[in-house]
Amino acid sequence: MTASTERRIEDVNVIVSGQGGDGSLTVSTILADLLRQRGLNVYTERDVLSRIKGGVAVAGLRASRDVRFGRGDHVELVVSFDLEGIEKMVTQLAPDAVVVYDDSDVPMPAGLLPANVRLFAAPFARLAVRKLGRILYKNSIAVALATRSLGIADDDVRHGFEQRFNRLGPAILGQNLQALDLGFELAEEMGLSAGHDTVEQDGRPEGQLQITGNQAAALGFIAGGGRFFAGYPITPATEILESLEGWLPDFGGVVWQAEDELASVNMAIGAALAGVRAMTSTSGPGIALMQEGIGHAGSAEIPLVVVDCQRGGPSTGLPTKPEQSDLNMMAFGGNGDFPRIVLNPGDPGDCFELTVEALNLAERFQCPVYLALDQALSQNLATIAPFDLDAVTVDRGKRLSAEQLASMSEYRRYAFSDDGVSAYSVAGTPGGMSLVTGNERDEFGRVSTSPENRARMVEKRAQKIESARADLPRGRRTGDPGATLGLIGVGSAYGVLLEAMEELEAGGVSTRLLQPRTVFPVLDETLEFITSCERVYVVEHNATGQLAGIIAQGGGDTKRMRKVLRYDGLPLRPGDIAREIIERESL
Repeated sequence: MTASTERRIEDVNVIVSGQGGDGSLTVSTILADLLRQRGLNVYTERDVLSRIKGGVAVAGLRASRDVRFGRGDHVELVVSFDLEGIEKMVTQLAPDAVVVYDDSDVPMPAGLLPANVRLFAAPFARLAVRKLGRILYKNSIAVALATRSLGIADDDVRHGFEQRFNRLGPAILGQNLQALDLGFELAEEMGLSAGHDTVEQDGRPEGQLQITGNQAAALGFIAGGGRFFAGYPITPATEILESLEGWLPDFGGVVWQAEDELASVNMAIGAALAGVRAMTSTSGPGIALMQEGIGHAGSAEIPLVVVDCQRGGPSTGLPTKPEQSDLNMMAFGGNGDFPRIVLNPGDPGDCFELTVEALNLAERFQCPVYLALDQALSQNLATIAPFDLDAVTVDRGKRLSAEQLASMSEYRRYAFSDDGVSAYSVAGTPGGMSLVTGNERDEFGRVSTSPENRARMVEKRAQKIESARADLPRGRRTGDPGATLGLIGVGSAYGVLLEAMEELEAGGVSTRLLQPRTVFPVLDETLEFITSCERVYVVEHNATGQLAGIIAQGGGDTKRMRKVLRYDGLPLRPGDIAREIIERESL
């Protein structure tokens, strides 16, 4: 990167690092907005500690002409307010990277940065206190140097500040604009001149969305007819609750922040029993607490959607780090045998679509449906195409009206059927009286311990999954259809694998990729994909290869499958995956 000539930025990775609570995320957000306005697709990520304030907080963003769902292997611009942030990023710096550094406390040690990296250091914090009376204005000073290094016009930056800070009042806006001007003055002194504007991307479609997976799932719930949500705050799922608190009441829905996860799942079950499309969301520890309730929904054949925003475990684990280690709990957790479906989106647009589909499947087959996200997919912003609202359909399944009930000689809530799904009526519908119990029951809902009835009921519920297979979401495929080397990944791994394929192709390795959108039950398409390849690398964020294990349990050829695992709390990177596969292929 240079600031000496006009250039077109087509792919840039930026890191903003500081102490938690000091505003690093704000700086990243401002830069992301400015780059998105230039016509680039933006992806953001965060690396923060599970605390309110303190500790190194790293906000990353990527702005690219192409749609990307992960940060790249190298960083072109670092804005850091302490030395620890520089030390953490130094090995990731691109050869021509720019570092903007606040040396108020510690000067940059000689020899820390590679020779070709350009350093712009100044005491931003001291200057902010001396000139403006508040240390947080150091962020706006640093933004000026960062935008100059990116070649964004000063007037565009000022306009961006006005849009962002206007709502906070003229005083705060004025102070931030003063800080910005201080930064521009510093930039001039350091040789970062204005006027090296970027060139917008040609032909970029209008109306692109900048959204997280959590926000997309919340919108999918509303668009799919969801009208009751109960949840308890937990990282990284809280934004679903917060988003729906702001949006769902406008559509006649109810959002309830419960006292804990046990209450959340049981409230959602109660709402579903009353005929309302209901959902709850949580993370791994909450799923553990909800297991009995979810099992009850499976046994009592009550539609329920549960979003699991996975994080590092077990126990409290790593609340703010990405992991995909709840897959076994979703596929196999709970006491006894009951049907469940596990869907796994790969980007925010997929989160929207699969939330709608989860609501339909839950009612069509009267069972719990999990939506498996992970921290990166849940909380990282990505640029996506607008949702296709015309494609949204609502399927209430075998739901009986009062008129249909009146024409029946008798109503059996749990009547045996070829597909395992019984016609049902909403509680309170005249003629639709039934019993709901956690005990095993007969066709009328009455408690039964009859061995014959027990066996038939277990088989009835199991039949639902076999009946559902034809309707379950199919996976997304890309790559060379004739490649003998396959890749499988879900959640945030999907977007990283798309880019890893490009690096593999550049290294002479042709691949094809499957993102199974239905993780459980394992579909024939997944098994066929594996058997059509000589080797398949299953890439996932856990220590035991849970996705590979589920596929193997469903009939996957283990002789063809290889595991690529990451479980250190860091996001997957395309270069790491490509290098590991190339090394293993060369053995």
